[in-house]
Amino acid sequence: MRILVVLAFASVFCGAATIDQYLGAPFASEMHAAPGGGKVVWILNERGARNLWVAGAPDYKGHRLTSYKEDDGQDVGMIEWTADGKSIIYVRGGNLEQIGQVAPNPRSWAQMPDQSIWIVPFEGGAPKKLAEGHSPAVSKDGKVAFVRATQVWMTNINGDKPAEVAHTKGISSSLRWSPDGSQLAFVNARGDHSFVGVYHPGDRSVKYLDPSTDRDSSPVWSVDGRRIAFIRTASVTLAGGAGPRREALTPWSIRIADVATGQGREVWHADKGPGSVHHAMVAEDQLLWADGDRLAFAWEKSGYLRLYAVSAEGGPAKLLTPGDNFEIEHVSLTEDRKNLLFSSNQDDIDRRHIWRVAVAGGTAAPVLGSLGQGIEWEPQDAGNGAVAYFRSSPNEIGRAVVKLASGAPKDLAPDSIPADFPSHDMVVPHQVIFPASDGMMIHGQLFVPRMTSGEKRPAIIFFHGGSRRQMLLGFHYMYYYSNDYAMNQYLASKGYVVLSVNYRSGIGYGLNFREAINYGATGASEYNDVMGAGLYMKSRAEVDPARIGVWGGSYGGYLTAMALSRSSDLFAAGVDLHGVHDWSARGGSVANPNLDPEKQREQMRVAFESSPMAAIKTWKSPVLLIHGDDDRNVDFSQTVKLAEALRAQGTEFEELIFPDEIHDFLLWEHWVKAMKAGDEFFGRKLKK
Repeated sequence: MRILVVLAFASVFCGAATIDQYLGAPFASEMHAAPGGGKVVWILNERGARNLWVAGAPDYKGHRLTSYKEDDGQDVGMIEWTADGKSIIYVRGGNLEQIGQVAPNPRSWAQMPDQSIWIVPFEGGAPKKLAEGHSPAVSKDGKVAFVRATQVWMTNINGDKPAEVAHTKGISSSLRWSPDGSQLAFVNARGDHSFVGVYHPGDRSVKYLDPSTDRDSSPVWSVDGRRIAFIRTASVTLAGGAGPRREALTPWSIRIADVATGQGREVWHADKGPGSVHHAMVAEDQLLWADGDRLAFAWEKSGYLRLYAVSAEGGPAKLLTPGDNFEIEHVSLTEDRKNLLFSSNQDDIDRRHIWRVAVAGGTAAPVLGSLGQGIEWEPQDAGNGAVAYFRSSPNEIGRAVVKLASGAPKDLAPDSIPADFPSHDMVVPHQVIFPASDGMMIHGQLFVPRMTSGEKRPAIIFFHGGSRRQMLLGFHYMYYYSNDYAMNQYLASKGYVVLSVNYRSGIGYGLNFREAINYGATGASEYNDVMGAGLYMKSRAEVDPARIGVWGGSYGGYLTAMALSRSSDLFAAGVDLHGVHDWSARGGSVANPNLDPEKQREQMRVAFESSPMAAIKTWKSPVLLIHGDDDRNVDFSQTVKLAEALRAQGTEFEELIFPDEIHDFLLWEHWVKAMKAGDEFFGRKLKK
């Protein structure tokens, strides 16, 4: 019997599907519906080749519009439709997660790649380069404003010679044309404050609206083009490291300025207490100027991010999404400006579903009629009652879908899934809730492999990055975490029992969970969740308590290092991707310069004590360190210093380093190499 069990275990570990296949299905992102409806465009990342795909009414049969074929690390995004819906403008190259930085070069080419704006007809044809730059905004009459080297530039859809049109002291972003295309609003950030400006092409002038010492952002035009609404947050100097911020001394507000005079007035402000700190929703605009001269926005007054509306004349905000214990996320306004489409985890806390609610008020309703077992996000009004969005499931990566006014949802590109994608080999994760070591209840997703009764399997615990993220009961809506989910599925196919942990300081469970007391650099309270997860897995009947591994990337790499440095007796091995290892060294300092020297020293002390480096002497378990040395999120030096410390005390570690690669690996090849290395490392360290 013992031999049979070992053979069965070995057969699972030698499953047919490879990590290449688990990571090989195309990932869909950035859905955009055309003005007037009837057409949609989105991006598919097909093993590193990023392309625009389009579909149109009535059949909505999707096809590839661009023909980039290589895994070259050149990002694609920032999609804009021309006003007539005939062409699509997009950006290719650079790091679209961190705009304005020098373009990364993950292929280590001799010549640095550029970042450029392109236009391509919806009906097909060769893309045309318009200019070098990013953040394009297209006017009604075909002018294309964009940002190059922090300044506002201009060309048009014909590609006429670009020219700088607004040279400012600060860094410009958030370009928004007036409805008639005669004026351009933008945000100009100046370090400790920011302005909303308006550029007038006619006389080439710039006017700043209602300027103050505070931070103004998120400009949105009124339908008549005479007013601009924007968000104002009080300028404050914050400590650098991650830590809770539940309340603001001065709550954020919404203001409206008259474009002709520049005069502004407050129309609404958040209450003191919960929700006084502005927390952004996932949307192109944080303010949506809706029908009836109302402004729709998100607010955390209840302790959960909800949708509200307020009259442009001022007055109390009306709650549009009442209920308990859920949050809204991806939000868009329908073309008639009467309804909001949004995703939320209402009534299904570890998934996302799409809802619709009238801006004037009423009951929110799920767009698909029922919630189901899938995950849906990023809804867009496609016209004639159709809603385009993305969908995933436990064994289905994010797909572009359209739901017509009647009938079942339609996959826009079903033939794009590779025949060898192992959807039938995947397990269905289920929700588990377990106590952290301090008693807080923590959600997770448990992947239990196919196994015979009485077996004891090695286990692996996964911590996501962010930390402002939430892993779900299916493929994630962000590329990085979709790859992580695929890796967890792959590990389950190899016979591991896998637990993905939604630790405190993540999203989805309310303000107090996200802004957890003493998290990150202010005390590492998430370590209670690390320990709770380890003890929970140790107690499970199918888990071998001597073979529990841990892995994660970014913030998850930090928690992986915390697990190994503080609890090598519980965690036998780990894979740490670009993790933070010393909060006190991140960004130069976490101390608030406005404090007296003694308090600054105390902040630095707490930050260091909240770091893996503080417990390096008790780190005994082997670790695989993975990092790209052009990381712009977590300095490569964080891994250099950790390796130095581990080497000095003889703790076993291995390395996988990607020259010129950034934080969110741009090359699919590097994702595959990283996950293969992690799989091989765990195979050696957790085997009997």
